[in-house]
Amino acid sequence: MRAHNERLVLSLIRRHGALAKSEIARLTGLSAQTVSVIMRGLEAAGLLAREAPVRGKVGQPTVPMSLAPEGAFFLGLKVGRRRTEMVLIDFVGTVRAVRVMRHDHPSPEGVRAFAREAATELTAPLPAALKARIQGLGIGLPFQLWDWAESLGLPAGAMDDWRDHDLRAELAADLPWPVLLENDASAACNAELIFGKTRLPRDFVYVFLGFFVGGGLVLGGSMFTGQSGNAAALASMPVPDGRGGARQLVEYASLCALEKALAARGRDGAFLWESAPDWTLEEEIVGPWLAQAARALAHVAASAGALCDLQAMVVDGWMPEALQTRLIRGIEAELDLIRLSGMTRPAVLAGTAGPQARALGAASLPLSAKFLVEFGGLPDAPAGRR
Repeated sequence: MRAHNERLVLSLIRRHGALAKSEIARLTGLSAQTVSVIMRGLEAAGLLAREAPVRGKVGQPTVPMSLAPEGAFFLGLKVGRRRTEMVLIDFVGTVRAVRVMRHDHPSPEGVRAFAREAATELTAPLPAALKARIQGLGIGLPFQLWDWAESLGLPAGAMDDWRDHDLRAELAADLPWPVLLENDASAACNAELIFGKTRLPRDFVYVFLGFFVGGGLVLGGSMFTGQSGNAAALASMPVPDGRGGARQLVEYASLCALEKALAARGRDGAFLWESAPDWTLEEEIVGPWLAQAARALAHVAASAGALCDLQAMVVDGWMPEALQTRLIRGIEAELDLIRLSGMTRPAVLAGTAGPQARALGAASLPLSAKFLVEFGGLPDAPAGRR
């Protein structure tokens, strides 16, 4: 029970920002004495830090407590079709360092070797006291990678090595920390829940546009992953093709489709995977891609909204912010053209975790496992907070 209450306190502060003991007691129903003991213990463990006292008109000043950035550290490995990266984050989610490997397609041996080397490089500069606070490695890995060889321009069977490798178990044997694994798009959704900069509705579908498109489903404020951990596998979702048939969403709303559009114009799309904010795209290329992606995603929003009575679609991706904004506007315009009678139209919102959402989400896996409770069960913010 004490461990649960400690995680509850940490989750409330992560969700609502710095809180005083009295606010936590009101939110949780725990006694003031119990909260005081918990918070003293978390402060002594280096997980909480005191903020400046807040003086009111009556009584003693209150002392809000916030998360201590150096209270814990986490590694996140994102395995991508064109780019694999590892980040080191602190307890508040700030990225302290990054290592990147570019490739035409990922191999299990190459990713494992990169992960071992990157983990050493990222953690070696930490002093011993902080290195002891590393709590684990999370992996964001596209599930069933072997099914997507054709979309990567590879021969059938070129990705079959992934069938026989358990990357989580292999890295757990290589590294001294707990290792957890999640679908990369679900990990990105988790990053939005934990580190996102805006308050989201309790029910939404999350979309992340990377080389492929993926997603997450959030119900009641908590992520729903399904029986096989692959809920919201949006890449496989059928959408209208405009000719009376249907095709998978990945063919329209993905960066591999944009890369193909660039190649058709004689342009090398390798720059897409170097730095998300720094793209230079001609309108005759990006305009048609945005139009088809928005049209397809509008149908996903309508279908998901009708099925689960969702309040919103949250859209993020490996792309410049200006392109994300244009895509969201396009989805909203396409929703105007879809008959939505009998259902509540979902809002289309911008994700705020950004291009590194999958790596951040991977790093959030050991953070969630050790320090958090499900956000869906948390009480609302104190009066006056967002």
